[in-house]
Amino acid sequence: MQIRLANPADVPAMFRVRMSVNENKMTLDELKAIGVTPESLPEMLIGQGRGWVAEVDGEVTAFAMADAEEATIFALFVEPEVEGRGIGRRLMNAAEKWLAEMGCREVWLETDSNTAVRANGFYRYTGWTESQLQPDGQVKFIKRL
Repeated sequence: MQIRLANPADVPAMFRVRMSVNENKMTLDELKAIGVTPESLPEMLIGQGRGWVAEVDGEVTAFAMADAEEATIFALFVEPEVEGRGIGRRLMNAAEKWLAEMGCREVWLETDSNTAVRANGFYRYTGWTESQLQPDGQVKFIKRL
């Protein structure tokens, strides 16, 4: 497995991974409604934004995205077929390291507030602290870097 910076050529594979997940599913129309499209994603990979992909046997199987201006990790998705191999943890480490290098001392993310959603346990396990319930029903987690 290899972790590397994402580039615009990875966008189709990132969308494929995003559509493959079992939890926090969203359709292309739902993603479009929040401004996430194949056309908008490349702009989120430059400047104050970055993305990382994990490749297994040369194929993108997971990705993470962060925004230093907002001090947030706003995407972390792993294909179900490769879950449990530490890929999510390695992607999270890459994103956190970059945010720290960009001067972020406290970062945040949001996820489903349902404690049965596996992401909640993952974030707690990797040192994130639940902060507060958001108006849209998601829970905000924070982490000091």
